[in-house]
Amino acid sequence: MSGEILPSYLGRQWVTGSGSGTPFVDAVTGEQLGLVSTEGLDLAKAVDHARSIGNPAIAALTFHERATILRNIGKLLLEPDVLDRLYALSAKTGATIKDSWIDIDGGAGVLLAYASKARKELPNSHVVVDGNFEPLSRDGSFGAVHIRTSKRGVAVQINAYNFPVWGMLEKFAPTFLAGLPSIVKPAPQTAFLTAAAVRVMIDSGLLPEGALQLVSGAPGDLLDHLDGQDSVAFTGSATTGALVKAHPNLIAKSVHVTTEADSVNSAVLAPSAGPKTAEFDLFVAEVVSEITTKAGQKCTAIRRAFVPEAHVDAATSALAEALAEVTVGDPANELVTMGALVDREQCDRVTESIELLKSASDVVIDSTNFVDVDGVRGAFVAPTLLRATDRFADVIHNVEAFGPVATLVPYASTNEAIELVARGNGSLVASIYGADPEETAPLALGIASHHGRVLVVDETMAAASTGHGSPLPHLTHGGPGRAGGGEELGGMRAVFSHMQRTAIQGSPASLTAITGEYISGARTTDKGHPFRLNFDQLAVGDSLTTESRVVTAEDIAHFADFTGDTFYAHMDEDAAARSPIFGGIVAHGYLVLSFAAGLFVDPPEGPVLANYGIDRLRFATPTRPGDEIHVVLTCKRKTQLDGRGYGEVAWDTQVINQNGEVAAAYDVLTMVANAPGINGAESS
Repeated sequence: MSGEILPSYLGRQWVTGSGSGTPFVDAVTGEQLGLVSTEGLDLAKAVDHARSIGNPAIAALTFHERATILRNIGKLLLEPDVLDRLYALSAKTGATIKDSWIDIDGGAGVLLAYASKARKELPNSHVVVDGNFEPLSRDGSFGAVHIRTSKRGVAVQINAYNFPVWGMLEKFAPTFLAGLPSIVKPAPQTAFLTAAAVRVMIDSGLLPEGALQLVSGAPGDLLDHLDGQDSVAFTGSATTGALVKAHPNLIAKSVHVTTEADSVNSAVLAPSAGPKTAEFDLFVAEVVSEITTKAGQKCTAIRRAFVPEAHVDAATSALAEALAEVTVGDPANELVTMGALVDREQCDRVTESIELLKSASDVVIDSTNFVDVDGVRGAFVAPTLLRATDRFADVIHNVEAFGPVATLVPYASTNEAIELVARGNGSLVASIYGADPEETAPLALGIASHHGRVLVVDETMAAASTGHGSPLPHLTHGGPGRAGGGEELGGMRAVFSHMQRTAIQGSPASLTAITGEYISGARTTDKGHPFRLNFDQLAVGDSLTTESRVVTAEDIAHFADFTGDTFYAHMDEDAAARSPIFGGIVAHGYLVLSFAAGLFVDPPEGPVLANYGIDRLRFATPTRPGDEIHVVLTCKRKTQLDGRGYGEVAWDTQVINQNGEVAAAYDVLTMVANAPGINGAESS
């Protein structure tokens, strides 16, 4: 047995608490591995360090620079020697190799996914423009934009024991991108694995000073030192989550709190997905997987499996047969397919929950032979399948046995299935299995209000599906009601949830200076044709007003014949005249765009490498035969793409007719080369 106290990382150093501490054990053997304690540690100083050192250091980085750091840390965590060390520790939490892959590799994958999304979806700057310019005056001299900027606080993250690496990283990644430092407080049972991952991250030297701190043990007075610029993200039981939300200082200072709590998740077999269908087999396989993966210790695990009354006997037999094949024991044994719960205390909680569920259900299977372990000292519970005898009983829908347990629940109709699923009072995820969209669509829409995510499974997508229980960084992970009412992950939504959204009102010139993006009406500059300027010479506001071109009836007819687009508004004068929109023949919108390109494109080889798209295209005023159009092209936004030798430039493009009316407005997206020798650009 070990009496050593697991260190915390606070300020610039690893420090150890004092006192008797809280023990943590090897889930497989029951052996004490060490203690956690924060007694005697100055957590107020840790908060101050995050605010005064960590926050400015991260805020000084652009979004792309932060993304690069996340990418490099993700790659580091996937290096073989790092994985070997973390997997060895993960086995002591009761995790199989598959479980460890989900937690450790999956956690690193979250960092890589966020890094990729940030580089694609965020500017290489410190400010995000949220939405379009809102004109507040008729002449355009006064308006507003919404921006998102980094707060000046710290994010405290209180994590559950079941995913000690992924659980930390899925909160850390969007927080870091948003510009906030993190203070991580893992659950004591598996804090040793979190601490090992944090040590790898800190020792890498990749993170700015103060960006990440670790509290190994009780939170002490940590929450007492937070204010309105800070946030708290909690994952764990609904009871503890409620206590966090009710913390007096968090309420008094309006600290943003998000929680992910208990969730009695569901899987629903559609009426026509009976035995011998692919969807029936997929349903059975997924329920078994969710019972056994991480020994059922997943916030997304299937707790209720709803089956049409006509198929309940077949489903009972198929699930029992599959669960009988599960091998439970020491994760080090390659034959083992389900490991241990986190400790004996958790085993007792699961056993108590099973007893409660038995008041409205019968046991289908609840025994197994443990392999290479002491079933008394180790934290093992056999995979358990129950079958509801009273499908409307509250206990079926409200008791979450946080272990390898699920209850099979029959239903009589689609409406009844929707009602029964909703009795869970809000869940993270539900899955629907069926090949008939006429059945699955009403089910999905019926239960959507009670879920953060709904997975609809049929044979055509099954091989590509990531499964019921796998939160993805691209999608919202959270749920309403009992599930906590919070949101984690969710791509840029998660990043923005940590940032301040502010409405900025002013003149186009002021708004352009604040956002770094050109607002129509702001001052422009003429340096000659902007396509002759490389990325580094080009400035937001550099503009070109082209010569004019008359659009003729012959042009319209030729374009129609050449492209095959003979829509009546371009060809039939009488029909076009009857149109309430056109009132006569008009030019093709794409003809207008083509002529516009002919007016502003600079033909010779130069810094502009490629045109790769158009955003926000609108045809505002019809262009008629005889109209004279010209183009005003203005550099709207620049985004340097690190290390590529070029950057992305968005051009505000307005096609204007002889009356000063805007015929078409859009953003042209181009790639523009850096000056030679800068950011990877080749020099001669």
